[in-house]
Amino acid sequence: MKDISRVLIANRGEIAVRIIRACREMGIHSVLAASEADQDSLPARMADRTVCIGPAHPAGSYLKVETIIAAALGTGADAIHPGYGFLAEQPSLPDACAKYDLIFVGPKAENIRKMGDKLVAREMAGAVGIPVIPGSDLVGDHDEAMRIAEKIGYPVLLKAAAGGGGKGMKMVRGPRDLKTVFDEASAEARTAFGDERLYMEHFVPNARHIEVQIIGDAFGNIVHLFERDCSLQRRYQKMLEESPSTAVNAELREQICRAAIDIARHIGYENAGTVEFILDQDHGRFYFLEMNTRIQVEHPVTEMVTGVDLVKEQFRISEGRPLSFTQAEITLTGHAVECRINAESPQRGFRPSPGRIVRWETPQETGIRIDSHCYAGYFVPPFYDSLLAKVIAVGNDRHQAIERMQNGLNHFLVSGVDTNIAFHRFVLEKPDYRQGRVNTRWLENLLAEEYEHNEND
Repeated sequence: MKDISRVLIANRGEIAVRIIRACREMGIHSVLAASEADQDSLPARMADRTVCIGPAHPAGSYLKVETIIAAALGTGADAIHPGYGFLAEQPSLPDACAKYDLIFVGPKAENIRKMGDKLVAREMAGAVGIPVIPGSDLVGDHDEAMRIAEKIGYPVLLKAAAGGGGKGMKMVRGPRDLKTVFDEASAEARTAFGDERLYMEHFVPNARHIEVQIIGDAFGNIVHLFERDCSLQRRYQKMLEESPSTAVNAELREQICRAAIDIARHIGYENAGTVEFILDQDHGRFYFLEMNTRIQVEHPVTEMVTGVDLVKEQFRISEGRPLSFTQAEITLTGHAVECRINAESPQRGFRPSPGRIVRWETPQETGIRIDSHCYAGYFVPPFYDSLLAKVIAVGNDRHQAIERMQNGLNHFLVSGVDTNIAFHRFVLEKPDYRQGRVNTRWLENLLAEEYEHNEND
């Protein structure tokens, strides 16, 4: 067991603020690794120390392992927290940490390697009896893709073997589109991951995206913190999440959470992670999708319904301590909804809207939590994800959580950059959403049929 006294935060934005606040409460000295574009950011102002790690473009700063390690060693840090994105799921970072006797606040490198390759992850799930979506191994060329698609049935998804976050993922509705889409998916995967390998899965049309938060320690204790519903997506990017899911009853919850524990135990998983599933609503079956070996963007909804501080728990586990709770002590209380507020213009095809924030007034209403790095006068840089804030509403039940979210969004005032706040209000008012009649295609169908049409009138 080794106490962490100083941590280098190898990230930016709201997750950096989130980690800094946890450090303050735990008495850990925080050092922020900031690019040239982020030296005047809120996390840079909040951290005990800030060190510049290079130019604005991530390739020259946040994605350079050697630079992150040098920043940690040069500032006397004894640990690195990667947040999410950037190097969070690159085994090269924990490998380098081990080489230089630094603590990596996250899972073991071998965990990341196994789950980072989506085909290996499918094999791992199958090994413990968790169903996987009918699909293929690597697809080598167009002809092989055509044969496999005919076998498993259209529509199909082409997916990057090294992928995540929706990159390198394309749907193919029929054989006429397969060659073009195959080339597009391969090129996107090569650009995003440096790995053009693809595999194929049958597309489940009426699906929910259900994920289970798990956390484990070095003593073999692995606990789930129930499920999140992340079905509201645009181009495979999550926009609104909630916990618990309206599509999951008590019996299914027990089954899907047990499946998540089984795969985590099978690979000896340590620290926070998320096991993701596709729920086929037409047939009542769930399938393993992937495992994310990091803290998730949407982790606050789990924190709000369980009372567990996941970031603090990450630090404790990384220090070699056992989990501070047992499965029996985790209860699901109330309901939480999270809206991702982005600097983008829904009226213009969700085009990013970098620029200087002129007005920034966040809601102060009961039951509202704001995770953000923004303030009036902050310049939203064009180099990174457009996430400005996460608004999390919690209530005694789903109806109250949604009403509080609507009220909170009504009092969230931003000018200087475009945001999707009005779009979230529009979604929350829809009867289908209120009644839980959604799937992973619902949001895009809504955009095509109603929202964009109304905006263009």
